[in-house]
Amino acid sequence: MPQIPEKIHELTVGQLSARSGAAVSALHFYEAKGLIGSRRTAGNQRRYGRDALRRVAFIRAAQRVGIPLATIRDALSELPEERTPTREDWSRLSAAWRAELDDRIKQLGRLRDHLSDCIGCGCLSLETCVLSNPDDVFGARMAGSRLLPLRRPDQEETP
Repeated sequence: MPQIPEKIHELTVGQLSARSGAAVSALHFYEAKGLIGSRRTAGNQRRYGRDALRRVAFIRAAQRVGIPLATIRDALSELPEERTPTREDWSRLSAAWRAELDDRIKQLGRLRDHLSDCIGCGCLSLETCVLSNPDDVFGARMAGSRLLPLRRPDQEETP
């Protein structure tokens, strides 16, 4: 991993990519989504503050555990501008994300447990299928394999 001298306070996109392990295209994407920021030189080249290194590490770690980019952006927006996330920041934010991750794990467990039932059954009934109709949301209203838009009585049915 290339080292960047301490006296350098701004990084080119190539330097940030090399140090962070993120592709240049990913860095441009993160910037477009408001996750990191840069300034433009007189020659219209991007320059990133050194804090972008830790922000990119934070983004990538959060992505690896399944946190959506919008949630990551909201978390980073709570930090003062140009301050890198600290261990305390990560601890606070990850605690807030824990409940969301626990819910996803529970949903995936239910999916895993009921997947073979659905494949064996093949009905995809909105009344009883736990995959098409989790927690029987639609079963209380109507049965069938899909919901069709309600037609007015004056509309003709076409074959």
